[in-house]
Amino acid sequence: MNITFFQPQKPLRLIGTSKLLAVTLANLVLLPLSASAVEPIETKAGMETRPADDKNTAKPKAKTDKKAAAASPQPSSLGETTTLKTMTVTGAAEYDPEDPFNTDYVLPTATAGTKTDTPIMETPLNVQSVSKQVLTDQQVISLDQALRNVSGVTMKAHGVNSVNNGINFGINYPTPVIRGFASQTFFRNGFRLQDNSAARQFSNVESVEVLKGPAAILYGQVEPGGMINIVTKKPQAIPYYSLTQQFGSYDLFRTSIDATGPVGKHDDLLYRINYSYQNSHSFRDLVYTDDVFVAPSLKWIISPKTWVSVDMEYDRNNNGYDAGFIPIYKGKILKTPFHYNWGELSPVRQETYFGNITWAHQFNDDWSIKHQFSVNSASGDGDLFFPYPPINQKTVQSTHAIYDNRNNTYSTNLDLTGHFDTFGLKHTLLLGGDYYRIDASIKSGSTGKWTRPGNDYFHPVHHPFVAPQLRPSEIQRNYQLTDQYGLYVQDQIKLPYQVHLMGGWRYQYLSQDPILKNYGAPAIEVPSSEDAVTPRVGVLWQVRSWLSLYANYVESFGPNTVSSPGLLYGSNKPIPATGASQYEFGGKTEFFDGRLRATLAYYDLTKNNIAVKLSDANNINIGSSLCGGVSCYLLISQAQSKGIELDIQGEILPGWQVITTFANTHVKITKGDESGLFGNPGQQLFGIPINTASFWSTYSFQQKWLRGFKVGGGVTFQGKQYAFIDQKAPLTVSNPFKVAGFHTIGLMTAYSRDVGAAKVSVQFNVENLLDERYYTGLSVENSYGNYGEGYGVYGTPRTFMGQIRIQY
Repeated sequence: MNITFFQPQKPLRLIGTSKLLAVTLANLVLLPLSASAVEPIETKAGMETRPADDKNTAKPKAKTDKKAAAASPQPSSLGETTTLKTMTVTGAAEYDPEDPFNTDYVLPTATAGTKTDTPIMETPLNVQSVSKQVLTDQQVISLDQALRNVSGVTMKAHGVNSVNNGINFGINYPTPVIRGFASQTFFRNGFRLQDNSAARQFSNVESVEVLKGPAAILYGQVEPGGMINIVTKKPQAIPYYSLTQQFGSYDLFRTSIDATGPVGKHDDLLYRINYSYQNSHSFRDLVYTDDVFVAPSLKWIISPKTWVSVDMEYDRNNNGYDAGFIPIYKGKILKTPFHYNWGELSPVRQETYFGNITWAHQFNDDWSIKHQFSVNSASGDGDLFFPYPPINQKTVQSTHAIYDNRNNTYSTNLDLTGHFDTFGLKHTLLLGGDYYRIDASIKSGSTGKWTRPGNDYFHPVHHPFVAPQLRPSEIQRNYQLTDQYGLYVQDQIKLPYQVHLMGGWRYQYLSQDPILKNYGAPAIEVPSSEDAVTPRVGVLWQVRSWLSLYANYVESFGPNTVSSPGLLYGSNKPIPATGASQYEFGGKTEFFDGRLRATLAYYDLTKNNIAVKLSDANNINIGSSLCGGVSCYLLISQAQSKGIELDIQGEILPGWQVITTFANTHVKITKGDESGLFGNPGQQLFGIPINTASFWSTYSFQQKWLRGFKVGGGVTFQGKQYAFIDQKAPLTVSNPFKVAGFHTIGLMTAYSRDVGAAKVSVQFNVENLLDERYYTGLSVENSYGNYGEGYGVYGTPRTFMGQIRIQY
């Protein structure tokens, strides 16, 4: 008997040693079939076969079992000699979340919580992931858009006064708030990025992970609400190319390129390069964006057990700064057109260079080591014009400000991971250490207020003029050098009856050396150092394969996140470190072989030593001279955040994907500032909505004649919130300013088909379908009689975005 095996015309998207096995099994299954009557068939392994002349390119099926390799089909009895046509077999014998054609809304693992590949259903932590397919369906191009899909995360205007940070001129983006506390620290593949990295481009982003609660045990300085980890696209062994063109409202034009594969014929040297160019105006006058981003990456597989990768990123962003001025009259927001901008053209230039080297070695089946080193250099400068409310008249006041920032971060991290057994118990041990150095210089200043005739609340005017120039006595120069050293240990233990324990400690040493020089005054140097040991413990019981119950307790320690160096009001001492502790318990469910997951959690989080900035920019009548001419900070002793969070994501039925969230968050001051200027016990913190929710769902038609079509939509909801009130001295909040809640609706539709060897897709999205008018992260001042001012984020009105993508 003669047997002729088929030869695939194109590389199979199969992984590792399963390639040969899958091809062999497929041949055995197909042998009895007549070559002239081959129809698409589906085996128990989820394999799909098509004749070689089929114009459709086969892709992995979305229903891949994420918990185990697909079951192998049994060979049929052999008949007489049969020769088959050349055929292409594709399948997913092994699940690959980084496959460019993966369409799942839920991912099986998230490394942010433990730095190990522990399945989420076995991790006693609350970790949420926003997958690549969610980012694609929603046409996400910024971090704040991605974070709408995670419970307990909202955005506030960076620069708006709050209990988390003060004014930072020129940084023109919203800041994430997780469980009630703002976070300006971000991570890239589990490694610290430059602070204030929320404006990064998304063309090389694979997914976004959010670890809820204090994460300092593994990462050092992190706000206790949680950490945001950006997972980037990695070099792949199978060539892949993508060209995407987006266009939308307000002259949005965005081009992105993604290419990966082996370098030449060298299968041990892989590359990936991502590029994007974005140019757009805004619904706000005088606001624009012009951004170039490129991210090359190389991975050298030295041996089956050793590899090294080199990643780089470059981003050049020019934009028009928007102060977010909101006019107030008699305690209410004036209903003026959203495009009004009472400032002037304020160009901001930002440039970021990032480099990372990572190497890893597998000693044996149980022990491995991984080391990373990165350098991040960011610079920015701006020439800004801020509006201020009139004094008992309609003419808006202005001030001219400049800033010039330089920020360099050096980071290194070493992790040793091992697996072993003791007394029948399985351990996953992590030993590690890290070091971070932040070297920053900040130059800023502003003139006094001045007026321009005709520029009033209802008729802003813009025309060429000569602005007052800053004098040397109006310029502030600050330098900040921060060193952080950390050592940590973590042990994950698998007990009988599907009980999983996790415990660990971190030793953290913090050294800060700020040099403050303000308005011609003598320089002030106030070095300080602190250290602490913080624990984390957790337990999870996997009651059934689809149900896990968990609880954890964690503490954190790190420097206060402030926008500019300064001293404590009343003592002129350095700002001390902040600490936090949290209890959390909840449950996780998983259905349909891991394709649908839900997490319900309750937490109780307490944060100590919260810095609040006071300065002339806040118009608080305490006098900057009280802090030696530099920025003054108050210190709220303690605040508490409690809440319930629900996250659901995955596939309900074939083709029907969903991601939905709900959070109920109560953040209150429990111990106020010792000076009595700010913070009454029981007072709700500002800019944090109590109730938030989101829902997004898509459906890919399964019928043959509609295959390729997709429709979807969703809603985002935020309840009312309280605005920060600045009423000069004494600063009180007995009558908080309420900001109304809002909801926005989004829709999408898409169509894709195979054209030759390429996949071509067309997509169209609508955001804020009902054109709802809303604000977030509002700060309000009522200190000019009937006239006042607010600063915050204007809600984006109805917008449209189209997309054409070619993948090969």
